[in-house]
Amino acid sequence: MQVDFKGLWWMFLLVAIFSYLIGNVNFARIISKKLNRDITKEGSGNPGTMNMSRTFGLKIGLLTFILDVFKGALPTLIVKILFKDLIFAGSTLHVSVMAQYIAGFFVILGHIFPVIYSFKGGKGIACSIGLFLVTQPLVGVVSTLLALGFILLTAMGSMGSMIAITPPAIAELISLYKLGFIQELSLEFGTIFFIVTEHIIFLIMLLVWYASRNNLTKLISGDEHETSWLDMIAARIMQKKHEKLVKKEKALKKQNEKKN
Repeated sequence: MQVDFKGLWWMFLLVAIFSYLIGNVNFARIISKKLNRDITKEGSGNPGTMNMSRTFGLKIGLLTFILDVFKGALPTLIVKILFKDLIFAGSTLHVSVMAQYIAGFFVILGHIFPVIYSFKGGKGIACSIGLFLVTQPLVGVVSTLLALGFILLTAMGSMGSMIAITPPAIAELISLYKLGFIQELSLEFGTIFFIVTEHIIFLIMLLVWYASRNNLTKLISGDEHETSWLDMIAARIMQKKHEKLVKKEKALKKQNEKKN
């Protein structure tokens, strides 16, 4: 079904508002509150995966990461489905491509600058991963796995974050270039479509880089606060072994008491 861009502006506006409000939901704050603490007053004060890992352990950090990824993917996936059959009039360009990045941009904007938390939010890394897992699934999955592996081995969260979001952004820009300039070069709207969507992706990257500026500065100067997931895993294994040993000792003690 072909539609005119001018007739869609109000739908894009609704997508932007809906996505921004979804972005305002901060799972790190919610989880830490459930645990009777305030993550914004713990560690680095950032309500995100790494600080949650350092404060509450790897399991809670992983839960926060998954929920934030889901938050970034949800509005993007919804608009992808809603607009899947719509094509801009006079072209072969799918409305869903532009709509997905509008949704992605505003959910990340809502996460970084949430109105309900006085515009003080997280860095938007996990939300960006969620966006790119929908728009560039293969590159998004590979980049995320490489980033997690890098953080696991080096404890350098900032560099790992850049590894997670940069390749899928580049992959999308390349695919948009092919779509906008090779297939639709003769159409004026094809160029406009490419330029608008390309700038949205750049804005997403700038938002995330801006929110991560302190960490990136510390990374360059060598002062980044490392978060060793391997140490956390080792500590958890030792804790479980200790708990099993204590449980076994208590069981033996009860048996001896019964015999006596």
